[in-house]
Amino acid sequence: MKEHVKLLTQTSIVINRLGAILEENNIPTMVKDNVESARVGGFGSSPNNVDLYVYRTDLERAQKILLDFKKENSF
Repeated sequence: MKEHVKLLTQTSIVINRLGAILEENNIPTMVKDNVESARVGGFGSSPNNVDLYVYRTDLERAQKILLDFKKENSF
């Protein structure tokens, strides 16, 4: 069984864009949207509370893409 590890917690806009870039590079992702979960549950949440996960086996490649992404975008 493949194990997911958290790569980044950020806003949904940042997570969705980075997730698309990772998918383009054949790195599967999983998103845990804590903001939406809190809203559905009737609670508030910080807008920077969306998690992006990748498989542990893809972590090293994903971190390199994340570094490039951070250099191109300020967040």
